[in-house]
Amino acid sequence: MKIKNNIVYLFLVLSISLFTSCDEGGNPNPGGTTTAQFAGDWFINAKDSDGAPVIDYTMHSTYNTSANDNTMWIDDYGHGYAIKCKITVNLNDGTFAATSSDNLIDGSKVTITNGKFEKGAGLSKAGHKVDKISFRAHFDYDATGYDILYEGHKRTGFLEDEY
Repeated sequence: MKIKNNIVYLFLVLSISLFTSCDEGGNPNPGGTTTAQFAGDWFINAKDSDGAPVIDYTMHSTYNTSANDNTMWIDDYGHGYAIKCKITVNLNDGTFAATSSDNLIDGSKVTITNGKFEKGAGLSKAGHKVDKISFRAHFDYDATGYDILYEGHKRTGFLEDEY
């Protein structure tokens, strides 16, 4: 009799949990971030002010800050010409900049100018039409006045486009 009561009780609890656990509870659409259209992984080349290559197709990422406003992180994870700083994005035209932003990789300050995200203006390694990124960065430790010129394209995720 005790086993029968336990089985009935278990069946009752499971039945109730099936009906209550599937409730969406309010707004089921959490929305997106303000900078989602500019977020992603990028393969980027860099040259110095004289046009000499500095890095060749290093992975960078752009992603939202916790403020969820018009600021983003640009991050190469310490590869290439080490940069991880906050940028301010114009959400209407895709331009971006940073003024003496903290470079969290090496503790320097970086100023970014002429930053631009361009929809469909780049080509991947295999020739797919993708978004383009470009910007000019100056690191405060460089007394020579050299800037680093970054230009690249959005990662597609296709094997033939990987470097």
